[in-house]
Parts: sequence; structure tokens; C-alpha cells
Amino acid sequence: MASDLYQQYAKVRALFDEADGILGFELSECCFAQDTATDRAEWVLTQTDICQPAIYLHSLAVFKALGRPPVAVAGHSVGEYSALAASGAIAFSDGLRLVRLRAQLMGQAGEQRRGAMSAILGMDAAALVATCKEASTDDEVVQPANFNAPGQVVISGDAAAVTYASALARQRGARRVIPLRVSGAFHSPLMQDVYGPLALHVADLEIGIPDCPVYMNALGTATTDPAQIRQNLLQQLTSPVLWMQLIRAMDRDGCTRYVELGPGRVLSGLTRRILGRGTDVRSVGFAHEVADAINLMSS
Repeated sequence: MASDLYQQYAKVRALFDEADGILGFELSECCFAQDTATDRAEWVLTQTDICQPAIYLHSLAVFKALGRPPVAVAGHSVGEYSALAASGAIAFSDGLRLVRLRAQLMGQAGEQRRGAMSAILGMDAAALVATCKEASTDDEVVQPANFNAPGQVVISGDAAAVTYASALARQRGARRVIPLRVSGAFHSPLMQDVYGPLALHVADLEIGIPDCPVYMNALGTATTDPAQIRQNLLQQLTSPVLWMQLIRAMDRDGCTRYVELGPGRVLSGLTRRILGRGTDVRSVGFAHEVADAINLMSS
């Protein structure tokens, strides 16, 4: 994970070294390790308190390697912190500390109240919202967690409620229900215990006016207001990620080229599903993709 970027770009090496010093352990080793005999390297990176800082770091490592200022930014869930750092709204170091804390708190919340998440494919979003309300009780809740693309919504909450909502969704025409391997019910009321402790640190976070609009998860639209950014960082803990809405907002506001930075291609696929197959979208996560992206953005 980002080892090729580390080897090729001095500014990426400096970023990883800075991250290791901030965290007090070698996140770089977690990212670069290859232990195929035991799969331990993969297991380490799936732990919430390692995974989230690693995604944040990798995304910003690609951003550093590209060296191109964005005209607008967005990030999915923890990716919102990477987007804020790329926009200049927050410092890299502050974002990394906060992402690490967020991940630890979310992991603890998942241990204290086990939840579940499932992807529901091929069902109308409004019908699924109603289904989640029907499956919820005073003691066990389920709600949409990610509005990812047309016909793709992730639900999250107490395991029994998620199971019931999933069964109802199948009965009501969902094409497919996919239980997700997660350590907690993210973007649901089960993350409420994270809110208070994280709010103390978010209150002290230095947030400046970003260099470009930031399209935020809980809003589904753009903002450059530091107070609104602060509020939405907390709101996204228990609110759905409005990815489909914010991508459509970016399109309405004139964005025509989308570049996904970091370890994956999921958001590129979602963006094409939202805006159409002909949308100018590419993923950049490896060193050999950086030069191609630079050439593209220079054209």
C-alpha cells in the first residue's frame, strides 16, 4: 500500500516519515508489509484503528505526488478528512491525529454494541428508507448509511434490525443483499457514543477557509464555511453518506473531470454509475498512474 510511491517520490517519503512520528508507531510498516504466508499484513490493515489512518495517508501521498491543486474535493466517510487536508482547510498532522482518534473510538463503539451493515442492490432508495423504519424498534435500529449510487444503498444498525430489513428488502424486490464485513455499524445511531469524545477534539481543530469547495457527506452539497465543516465532521458519524447527492451536486456545479486518489477504485465506479459511463473518471493509487494523471490534468 503506497510502497511504490514511497520509493519514487521524496515528498511522499517525508509524509510517511512525518506520519510515523505523529502516531508514535510505524504506520508505514503496516502499509508496506507483505506477509502472504499468514495473511497477517492484510489482517492488520483491516483493523479500524489502522485502516482509517492508512487510507488517509495513502490518499494524501497520491495528492502530494500529483502536485496539482483541486478545483473541488469530496471524500467518502473517512475520506472526507483527506479531502479537507487536500483543500487546505486542515493541516495534514491535525487530520491524521483526528482520524486515528476517530478510528479508535469507532472500534470501541463497535465492541460495546455490535452492529451490522449490508449493501442493498436494485431497490428504490425511498422504499428502502421506509423499510428501515419498519424494521426498527425503540431498542434496535437500522437506517441507510451510504447512498452510494442509483440502486446501491448500504444499511447499518443493530444486527437483528439489519437482518430483518434485509429480509424485507428481498421480499420487496431487492436484486441482491450483501452482508458486509465490518467492525461496527458505521453512520448509524450506534456510533452516538463516539460523538461526545470526538466533539471535544473537533472543537479544538484549526479549520481554515478551504482553497476550493468541499462537498460534504452529511450535506450532499458544497461548503467553504469552517463552522459548517466542523459541524458536518461530527454529523457524519451517525448520518448517511450522501455520496450520490454530492456527486450530482458537483456535476451541476460544473465539475467535468473526477480523479479518485488512494487505495481503490470503488468511488470511480460509483461516480460512473451516478453520472454515466462516459464520465471522465480515473483512479490513481500507484506510482505508474501518477504520471498519466498529471499528463491528463495538464491537457
